Amino acid sequence: MDESKAEKTIAKFPRLLGYRIAENLDPTLHWLKDTGMSDSQVASVIAKFPMLIGLSIKGNLKPTLQWLKDLGMSDSQVAKAVGNFPTLLGLSIEANLKTKLQWLKDLGMSDSQVAKSVANTPQLLSRSIERKLKPTLQWLKDLGMSDSQVARAVDTSPMLLGLSIQGNLKPT
Repeated sequence: MDESKAEKTIAKFPRLLGYRIAENLDPTLHWLKDTGMSDSQVASVIAKFPMLIGLSIKGNLKPTLQWLKDLGMSDSQVAKAVGNFPTLLGLSIEANLKTKLQWLKDLGMSDSQVAKSVANTPQLLSRSIERKLKPTLQWLKDLGMSDSQVARAVDTSPMLLGLSIQGNLKPT
């Protein structure tokens, strides 16, 4: 990580300066590398989500990574998802990830469709069901789309559920 990125990372999360190298930084950096990430990918992940350093490897990071694999994602899909949206590792499995997974399955998506959607658009798992996902789903249904058409549209373009109805979806 170059000096400029390090400064921005510390500015985003000043508590990083209080972490101990041997107890916090080294173990997390090594764990990230052990998942198959390159040095540049690790630097990018930390720059995007510096709070990751403060998360427990045993209590947060490993279980979340395993949950993603259990979802049916390949190692490369998991690396892509975490690289694009490292905040994913900080989301609660019980309170967030399982709920979103069930919601996507209730749309009629298969396990493989959900895994592909999460790999391509991991931010989907951080969206509020009530404030973001359901209103977008309802808007698509109001257009006359059936449940299977909506599931197919989300499978093809999962970012669709993250778009603003007013700013992106409604014609102007």
